[in-house]
Amino acid sequence: MPLFNLQNHNHNLKLNLIHEFFWGFGMAFHTVYAVIPLFLRELGAPNGIAVSVGGLFFVLIAIPQLIVAVLGRNVQKLKPAVILVHTLVWFPLFLMGFIFTFVLPEGKMGWIIYMVLFSIYGLGLGVVVPIWVDFLNAVTLREKRGTFFGLSFALGGLGSFFGGAILTIILNSSLVFPKNFGVGFFIFSFSTVVATVVYFGYKVDESRKKQSLRSLGEFLILTKTIITGHHNFQKYILSRFFYCASFPAISLYAIYCQEKFGFNISEAGTFTMINVFAAGVASYVSGSVGQKYGHKYGMIISYSAHLIAAILAVFSQNMIWVYSIFLCIGISAGAFMPSAMNLVYDFSGDRENKLYMALIDTFLAPVTVIFLLIASFLTEWGYFLTAIIGIGGCLLVSLIILIFFVRDPRENSELFANN
Repeated sequence: MPLFNLQNHNHNLKLNLIHEFFWGFGMAFHTVYAVIPLFLRELGAPNGIAVSVGGLFFVLIAIPQLIVAVLGRNVQKLKPAVILVHTLVWFPLFLMGFIFTFVLPEGKMGWIIYMVLFSIYGLGLGVVVPIWVDFLNAVTLREKRGTFFGLSFALGGLGSFFGGAILTIILNSSLVFPKNFGVGFFIFSFSTVVATVVYFGYKVDESRKKQSLRSLGEFLILTKTIITGHHNFQKYILSRFFYCASFPAISLYAIYCQEKFGFNISEAGTFTMINVFAAGVASYVSGSVGQKYGHKYGMIISYSAHLIAAILAVFSQNMIWVYSIFLCIGISAGAFMPSAMNLVYDFSGDRENKLYMALIDTFLAPVTVIFLLIASFLTEWGYFLTAIIGIGGCLLVSLIILIFFVRDPRENSELFANN
């Protein structure tokens, strides 16, 4: 059987750039840090609901992952699997577009309908993630993954930049609310279909060492071993616990700043363009830094940028400060994705990738819910600034743990090296 070589890796990189461009283009019309909070607020949703969508999105994605990891533990045909699970997100996105373009619900009914579809979409992505992680492992070379993810997410940022520009035009057009957002959701739906179809062209490493088929009992024993025996991984999870404070923050900033400065809802497009430009640059830089020095350092960039965003929000004086907040959020998001993905592979030693990803998100989900509840109550009572200061404190703790207590796992995976 032919070896998976650099030529195949580069072929997949080209396709992944196309995939990420279309996925990022569509995501510009559905960002949890700007578009969705402002959309919900315009629909009349309570502040607690609008502020919670960023964290809720993560929780929804986390819910099915461990179950999918168990049920998909022995999946060998990764390309058909990753295409199939991606189709799960088509339906709710299409309905978002159809309902808010033609049915035009507003008020309480409007935001309730949207939140139902948003929840289905988030759960669908939760099914996608474990399979997607394994698939990317099989279409890349380990020593080239830093630049692979860095370039890919950078192209996703470029796609979102163009999407943000079009979103600004749509929101400033004569289309009435919520039809203008419905058109954006339709564009997101179409872009997602295109991004999924691209997967048909990937070359999968068929010569890779196939994992042995595991019974449920064996899988559960391995899970327990990872949880209790991988101490560096435990410290990484602890740093991520405190970093969960960033999830309510990403939706809170838009609501807080609109409350403070009263800007027009069309600024959502501007925020998206600033965010994704910064994310694209940070994605490439962090991927390159991680590939050279270790992906822990790319994660440090992400943590630091989010901490700076919280500080800027506390002391914000005008719209320049607001734009700077979304610039920092973009840097954080861009640095996070390639770093977090590569750390999963480094911690797992390229084994049981689905399980490691599922464990991370499963452990973090309840912590995120706690932060969401606290932020929602504080914002409902009007304590926006208190919530942001608390978030900043948690982000500082997460950064300290990551820098001083977590060792970069690139050289070997402690668990599999010792067992």
